[in-house]
Amino acid sequence: QVQLVESGGGLVQAGGSLRLSCAASGRTLRTTTIGWFRQAPGKERDIVTTINWRSGGVPYYADSVKGRFTISRDNAKNTVYLQMNNLKPEDTAVYYCAADVRGRYGYTLTEYEYDYWGQGTQVTVSS
Repeated sequence: QVQLVESGGGLVQAGGSLRLSCAASGRTLRTTTIGWFRQAPGKERDIVTTINWRSGGVPYYADSVKGRFTISRDNAKNTVYLQMNNLKPEDTAVYYCAADVRGRYGYTLTEYEYDYWGQGTQVTVSS
């Protein structure tokens, strides 16, 4: 069983930055695929970024966040981070981290492939 707890969301002005954290327990993140998703009101939950350290650790980023968001990991804290810079109002959403523990290679891009989810953290970007 894996528990994921997100934190770091909040209200920020456009152009600002936030860093989200996803703290994991029950499994090391060294060999776990982690994805960040987001869901805006009335919309589907979409992939933001994912990284599979079993496959070399090159992250996938959605086009909408490339160059602005960065995923990283702190092994000692068993925590994954999502650094979000140059935030835009369209980034407003609930952000979720998720874990795929099935040892797949390649990118895990759909929510249905993830086994465990955090509770989500709200990010609101004002214009």
